[in-house]
Amino acid sequence: MIGANLKFLRKNCGKSQEEMANELVLTRSTYSGYENGIADPSLETLVAISAYFEVTCDALLKEDLTKYEGEKWQKFKANQHVDVEGKKLRILTQTLDENDNELIELIPQKARAGYTSGYADPEYLKVLPTFSLPFLSKEKKYRSFTIEGDSMPPVVQGSIVVGEFVQNWRLIKNGTPCIVVTKDDGIVFKMVSNFIDENQSLQLVSTNPFYEPYFVHIKDVVEVWKFVNYISMELPETQLDENELRSSILSIKKELADLKSFLKDKS
Repeated sequence: MIGANLKFLRKNCGKSQEEMANELVLTRSTYSGYENGIADPSLETLVAISAYFEVTCDALLKEDLTKYEGEKWQKFKANQHVDVEGKKLRILTQTLDENDNELIELIPQKARAGYTSGYADPEYLKVLPTFSLPFLSKEKKYRSFTIEGDSMPPVVQGSIVVGEFVQNWRLIKNGTPCIVVTKDDGIVFKMVSNFIDENQSLQLVSTNPFYEPYFVHIKDVVEVWKFVNYISMELPETQLDENELRSSILSIKKELADLKSFLKDKS
């Protein structure tokens, strides 16, 4: 099924096998093998093909795309909406220890650039550092990411943010801190507001007011991980509001007055 679908999609785009192989960073013989049914694409390649043709993995594997011609094809493409509820194939590769306990993968700064293409590749994930947090639920999947920049205080650059995998993006509540993995911007840590029903988008907001909020379309989102906790080598700065500051000053003044009274009684 997938071989015939690949051939149909390639010809529909007017591409040769050589051109298609170059687009997917494959050898011509490897790509030809997929079309001829000699070999099956890896999960990573399947995701890349899905993104390239803007057709879901589910359709690539289960639909006979060759039956769609002309207007039927355009209508089919229009219905290839993003799977915001996680009902279709959404690949989530996991790392286990020797006792089959799930580990938390850490995506360090050096590995961030390759994550958008390697997130579903076991070969990519198996070389990443891993750790466990026993107090987290064993019923959920977690992954951790090293944060860059200063857009999300009190979380500082270099902190490790742990996120819980979000299967159904419609359930994201406004103002939820999340790690959002996008095709263009890579890994970003933001406060997320849900505009899926209104305009098929998520609004990403920084806690640092210097950075403007912006929208990302759902079709550009790869994964969403809801913030659980973070690990940092730096203590967050404590900022008091006016009432707290006034109260602190009054407390200090009282302590000074008591100290003066005590010293006076001693003299």
